Amino acid sequence: MKKYHLYGIGAALVDTEIEINDAELQSLGVEKGLMTLVDAARQQELLDKLSGHMVHAKLASGGSACNSIVAAGYFGANNYYSCKVANDEHGHFFMNDIKAAGVDADFNSAKANGITGKCLVLVSPDAERSMNTNLGISETLAVSEINEAALAASTYFYMEGYLVTSDSGRAAAIAGREIAERNKVKTALSFSDPGMVSFFRDGLKDMLGNGVDLIFCNEAEALGWANSESLDEAVAALKRVAKTFAITLGAKGALVFDGEQLHEISGHKVTAVDTNGAGDMFAGAFLYGITNGYSYAKAGALASRAAAEVVSQYGPRLRGPRHQELLSELNR
Repeated sequence: MKKYHLYGIGAALVDTEIEINDAELQSLGVEKGLMTLVDAARQQELLDKLSGHMVHAKLASGGSACNSIVAAGYFGANNYYSCKVANDEHGHFFMNDIKAAGVDADFNSAKANGITGKCLVLVSPDAERSMNTNLGISETLAVSEINEAALAASTYFYMEGYLVTSDSGRAAAIAGREIAERNKVKTALSFSDPGMVSFFRDGLKDMLGNGVDLIFCNEAEALGWANSESLDEAVAALKRVAKTFAITLGAKGALVFDGEQLHEISGHKVTAVDTNGAGDMFAGAFLYGITNGYSYAKAGALASRAAAEVVSQYGPRLRGPRHQELLSELNR
């Protein structure tokens, strides 16, 4: 039996969530519903203009793969996370936060001077999130951050598509995939954002190599990958680069392909207030399921239910005990 169910790699970001309306988004020049990379000056400009909102802001460790790894951990998986933080207040906050969640990582090495990555998450009344991310020191995440022994001792290697935006991060993801393949560790990739598919397609192809075991994407990302408006064509395109995959469809649920059969996963009717972290939760719950004996259909059912729970509250995480409650509900 492997030591870790999952080995994740991705950005280490401290999220600040702020509620905002569409008119304010427009006045700030923020593109709605996408992740936009910004420098420190632009992020500070946005924070200054939103100073009146900060009283309601919430702080949390984040990053796409991090959210998934933490979620899987709360369900009961044993996980390792590779990332890069600076020797600053936010860096210490991030590492303490994931340690408290039971995730293993490189806690003891000296951290470099710099700025830990931050993500400003602007949540509009329709629950859509618009992210403005300054990667900070995460932009220099590199192969040196990989713990090869921990990776080899894992069932799955999980990489976030956002790594494609950084030359060193993309190289680290590719190296991690190659280490995984040599050690018969299964590989998984999240497309992360429609912008990654639209603007970094060649880099994603490099991360995929000759194909991975599992891809996570939402409907927009799947259609973008296929350059098509047809979900059937998107399914066919994904089959060419992944043995299995999951396409989230928002309130409609998800489509899950187990390598032989396509499963339609039901959605759950909830009042959505914040979509931040929904895809991350789906991936984390799903990965927990398939590394703990669940069928793809059952893992999809858990993931769909957990993602619906996330969008019905603010923030990308559920309180720790809620994960076990969801498992109990599923197994009744």
